[in-house]
Amino acid sequence: MSREFPQVCALTGHRDLPPEFDFNGLTDKIEELIKGGCTSFLCGMAQGFDLAALNCLVGLRQRYRLYLEACIPYRGFSRHFGLAEREEYDRLLSWCDRETVLLPAFERGCFLLRDRYMVDCADVVLAYCKRETGGTAYTVRYAEKKGVPVLFLD
Repeated sequence: MSREFPQVCALTGHRDLPPEFDFNGLTDKIEELIKGGCTSFLCGMAQGFDLAALNCLVGLRQRYRLYLEACIPYRGFSRHFGLAEREEYDRLLSWCDRETVLLPAFERGCFLLRDRYMVDCADVVLAYCKRETGGTAYTVRYAEKKGVPVLFLD
């Protein structure tokens, strides 16, 4: 896949979104990526940014042909979510064209394995990264090291 005309976008961001998080801005940025050639999106399925972005994509799917892949770190990942969050997770998961479960059970490092998988499959990464530590920052650094362009959501 050519990086000049990105087709596959990996999504990464924090689990905790501030009250002032701009969901409309997220939708606009994703739509900009779609208009720029992205047709496939990889979502890590974590609460917060990942599921917010997937929710935006589900809405945009009414206007665009999109391929959505749920990148799940391990089987049973959502069992630790609260009931309402698990229902939302399941609803969004039902819209995905593919579920990639990376490990049969939780293992140390499974989230980083998922993040590397997404970057390795991507032409571009859309990141909501406000801290220099944690999984999102790791994913951004990994993408930069691999030469995958990173677009930051303000």
